[in-house]
Amino acid sequence: MILIHWVLPGLALLALLGVVFEEITHINKAKVTLFFGTLAWLLLFIYETLEGHQERVQHGLETNISEIATLWLFLVAAMTFVAYLNKKGMIENVIYLFLPKQFSEKNVNSGGVALITGDVTTLMIFLDQRVGIVDLMMLSLPSLLSVLLVAAVLSFGLKEQVKIQGHTTELRKVDLAIAGLFLLTIISTISLNAVFQVPPVLTFLFGLSIMFLIARFFHDDNELDPILEYVRVIEFEALLFFLGILLIVGALKEVEVLNSLVNIYSLSSPMIGNYLMGLLSALIDNVPLTAAVLKSDIDMSQSDWLALTYSVGVGGSLLVIGSAAGIVAMSKISELTFAGYARYSAVLLFAFTLGYFNVYFLGHWLFN
Repeated sequence: MILIHWVLPGLALLALLGVVFEEITHINKAKVTLFFGTLAWLLLFIYETLEGHQERVQHGLETNISEIATLWLFLVAAMTFVAYLNKKGMIENVIYLFLPKQFSEKNVNSGGVALITGDVTTLMIFLDQRVGIVDLMMLSLPSLLSVLLVAAVLSFGLKEQVKIQGHTTELRKVDLAIAGLFLLTIISTISLNAVFQVPPVLTFLFGLSIMFLIARFFHDDNELDPILEYVRVIEFEALLFFLGILLIVGALKEVEVLNSLVNIYSLSSPMIGNYLMGLLSALIDNVPLTAAVLKSDIDMSQSDWLALTYSVGVGGSLLVIGSAAGIVAMSKISELTFAGYARYSAVLLFAFTLGYFNVYFLGHWLFN
């Protein structure tokens, strides 16, 4: 066991380095994490079988795969909806509907950041039954305050006007029906889970099945535009990345390496520990960090888990490499560099800290 204790963390470190230096190696992070994730379990299987613990490692892998499958299926259903609506121009139309044709540079359009319930880490914490779906709504106000603070500070000196030249796409009845179904599926997911504890993945898969039937009802599901094709155009790169990461974290749990992470909480209070997790998520991808905390079985109150949800969901934005969105933006925009983004880290840290302690004290006040 001593040898495997060193080998698996080494593989995890190599996977992390592969993600950080993707722009240098030109090897996709999904390929890197999937390789090291599967390799970790292969080595663990061989080692544990030789040690006479084959049943234990088999059970561990089955549990790990089950957790990943739940996350995957939810994301596949949600991303298929989005892929369809994006292809048909619905999302673009909604953006131009609410976005003014002209506004000053001081106005920051960041409404989506106010609700971080769309973040994968939030979904992971929820699926692990650490927080309720209604409780997550509490994160809206602190997140919005953080966004407004950053916008106010960064808007100093901006005086120019920005003009939006947009266009709308003609929508068909089937597109409107599926858009309405998507909204209804989201509302139903929240309602059914709050009242009957129905797992979100089940509700979203049901919504997806209705989407397929609606396309057939409107005679839109044909050889020229088969509805099932939209399952193939979703971001499988992101799904494979999550798969690799969660396999690595699952293997680390099996050899009890994650116990060292718990030491942060044993040496400090959950308030400080969760805050530090947010800071770490700026350096380490928040998906494996969140998975590691969940699999470490840390004993915290519901309000503390809510604070962690905010922390890892927002903390990655402190550095450009701390979030998938930041890494993608950096690869697309040559002017966006690590150093250039880091100039605003102090402002982002202040806003993150303010939002975190708002969540922490609000949660403790409501739950306790």
